[in-house]
Formats: sequence, C-alpha cells, structure tokens
Amino acid sequence: MSDFSGSSILITGASGFVGGHLTRQLAASGARVHGLGLEPPSVTLPLEQWHSADLADLNALRAAIEAANPAMIVHLAGQASAGKSFEQPVETFRANAHGTCQLLVAVHAAAPGARVLAIGSGEIYGPQPAGSRVAENAPIRPVSPYALSKAAADLYAQMAAAEGLDVVRTRSFAHAGPGQDPRFAVPSWARQIVSIERGDAPAVLHVGNLDITRDLCDVRDVARAYAVLLLQGRSGEAYNVCRGEGVTLRQVLERMTSQARVPLRVEVDSGLLRPADVPYLVGDPSRIEGATGWRAVITVDSTLDAVLEDARLGSGVA
Repeated sequence: MSDFSGSSILITGASGFVGGHLTRQLAASGARVHGLGLEPPSVTLPLEQWHSADLADLNALRAAIEAANPAMIVHLAGQASAGKSFEQPVETFRANAHGTCQLLVAVHAAAPGARVLAIGSGEIYGPQPAGSRVAENAPIRPVSPYALSKAAADLYAQMAAAEGLDVVRTRSFAHAGPGQDPRFAVPSWARQIVSIERGDAPAVLHVGNLDITRDLCDVRDVARAYAVLLLQGRSGEAYNVCRGEGVTLRQVLERMTSQARVPLRVEVDSGLLRPADVPYLVGDPSRIEGATGWRAVITVDSTLDAVLEDARLGSGVA
C-alpha cells in the first residue's frame, strides 16, 4: 500500500460507493482524509473533518478547500448512473461537467499547488469493436447523457492541466463491490436474489440487457488505483482504470444465480432497458500498468461473491 503519512487529502463524494472505500484505504496508509459533499456519510468513516458544500456553490467550495488545506484532492462527486442520465440529462450535465469545472476553479483560487485526481469514465469512448481493447488515445464518442457529461468533465480537467494546475485524469471502467447502490445491475441482482431467498419476493429475477460486454473491476482494486495515481500519475495525463478483459452481463448473472440458495428464473424487464447502450467496451490498462505497476488482482468471481454476501448481511440472512 502507498504511504500517505501526514498528507491532507480532500475527497469530494467521500460518502459515496467508491469514496468510502478510498477513504478507508488512504486513512489506513496514514493520510488525513477530509470529505466534501452535500450530506455526511451514513456510515462511520475515518475522516478528519466533513465539509458540507454544493459543487454549484463556488464560494462554499473555496471555503471548504481552504479549511481542508489539502495537498491532494480526489474528485469523485457527481451523478454516476448512465441509466438515470436519460431521465435527468440536464441535471447530470450540471453535476458532472459543471461540477468539475466549478471544483477546478475553486482549486485554482484556494489551493493552486494541490494535486487533483479527476475521476472520469470509460463510457466516454462509446461502442468499440468486439474483441478490442480501447486505449486513451481513442476518439471520444459518448452515447448517453452521462457519458457526454463525463467527456466534458474530462476536457475541463485537461484544459486546467494545460493552464498549470496539477491534474491527473482517470477513465474508469465498470466496477462493483460491497456497498454499491442497488440502482446498478450487480447489486440490484444481489438484492433481488436475497429477497427471493428470504421468501419476500417471487422466484423471478428482473434484468435488463444481458448481451453487452464490460470490463469489470472490484471497487477495492479501483480505490487502490486511485491511491497510486495520486502519487505516481503524470500531470495532464489520462489513465484507463480497467482489467483489460471483458465479461458479458449474462456471464455475470449466471455466476450470481449459481450461488443462489433457492431456484429462480430470469425475466427481461423492458423498463430496465436503456434508450441507447454500448454493446462492447473493454479497456487497455497498459498505460497505468507501465506508469505505476497497478493491475486488477481481485477476480470477477470474488467480487460477485462479495456483493452477494454483502446483500445477505444487510438482510440478516448470511
């Protein structure tokens, strides 16, 4: 684990899925972690201080950054669901694109020497040829409002780096793990399986499009990638955070249902289908591996088992 002894690190969105895992990792390596967001976390995290601020409020952002006096900032806050972005495109763009711009303006004013890790998404690349691995120099072709908002945020961060801020960007591919919101496919399936096991729901698991391929990492590997990029990432550079291998959602579902404790059947729910989707998206992790030595080490099966057990513990049936 990287050593952050005594470093003050501010995490926007620290109360979220990845934010909680990253906060614990950084604190365990000696960092003094400050959190920033609209609401404090609902679970106990090893935070030095919580700073309540809205990304839309530039004055509040400046004040929070000045109070935290960070050497490093990880920008995780935003709207993370591609599915939700079709329902709320304007709000998604404001949260992700405008929010990133606001943060960088506030950093320039309040902590111009701080390193910023701007967390982006591999969704910005759009559909790729089956069997390929997309690298950071590929064209950006977003197909959802979410991907468009993250592409704009990526460009804002690139521009800020060109103007002198110390900004490192990630293009993070799909990730799952304990504590993820059930709006997303893997934790939704886990929650449904546990409800069926408890007898609280009919033995039918509702799913969306299973015929898509994703590059799926464990959130704990992703948090570790962010930690090493804080120390070893090159300013102005973008890094894919990914496994470099594809798995279909059908394969993911089959693994999870094979671990169910009762028989069940699967039904496609038209309400879970997106207006537009990316059939195949797998990243090339060569750049981050070459720069930092990081690679995904937790297997997909281990991640899926952990998500299912987390759902059972939350339901008292483990």
